This record gives sequence, C-alpha cells and structure tokens, in this order.
Amino acid sequence: MKIITENREARHNYFLENTFEAGIVLVGCEVKSLRENHANLKDSYVVIRDGEVFLLNCFISTFEKTGAFIPDTKRTRKLLLHKQEILKLTRKTKEQGYTLIPTKMYFKDGKVKVEFALAKGKKLYDKKDDKMKADLKRYAERQIKLS
Repeated sequence: MKIITENREARHNYFLENTFEAGIVLVGCEVKSLRENHANLKDSYVVIRDGEVFLLNCFISTFEKTGAFIPDTKRTRKLLLHKQEILKLTRKTKEQGYTLIPTKMYFKDGKVKVEFALAKGKKLYDKKDDKMKADLKRYAERQIKLS
C-alpha cells in the first residue's frame, strides 16, 4: 500500500468514528498524476446523491504530458461502494452532525483507493482539550526519557 496523500487536518477538526474504503473513478492522466503524488484532500468531502457516493473538492493536479483532454482539477469524482454500505452511510449522515470526510488516498494492488470516515465536527473547546492532552502526554514521555 503506497499512500498518495493524507488529510491530517481531519483528525484535528473532526471526531472520526467509522472508516470506509472505496474505489474512485478517474481518467488516465489523473492516475499518472497520482503516481507522482500530486493530490490534496484538504477541504474535500464526500456526499451521497441519488444512491451514489461522490468525492467533492479533491484537488488532483493535471499531468504535465497530458494531450488534448485536460480534466478539471477539482471536478466531482464518483466513489465505488457496495449498495449496503451506501444505505448504511445514508442513514448515518441523516443523523444530526454527521458528515463524511476523506482521510487518505492510496494505491492498493495497483488501484487507487480512498479511505473516508464518518465524522462529527469538533467544537473549539474539544480542539483545545485535545491539544492539552497531547502536550501532557509529550511532557510525560520526556520525563520518563530523562529519568
């Protein structure tokens, strides 16, 4: 498994509950661009429309040696999931505060996969609390290392 890009900001802004893996529909020059790690998941999200799942606002730069056809860098891309998974996600996202956030994009057996999570947004005090816990943990590890 070769990781193309990660959305590190997702863990900071959301409580991630369940993760799902999906294939993604791409054109050839996008795959070539992904092989060179030219992608960004920041500010991207997943929506469900008419029983289909789509990745929105994901930036995949254009491949340098592309010919006449140049796709839009932030176009809507379809994700490939089983029907039962889509129904489960639809029910969960109808609940208050849940959203679908992509966390990783990677190659698995030569195919591009997107990992996304069912997430709930954090409040400002949740973010401060997480930062405080990380600082305390780092401080404790330093004290153990020194002694």
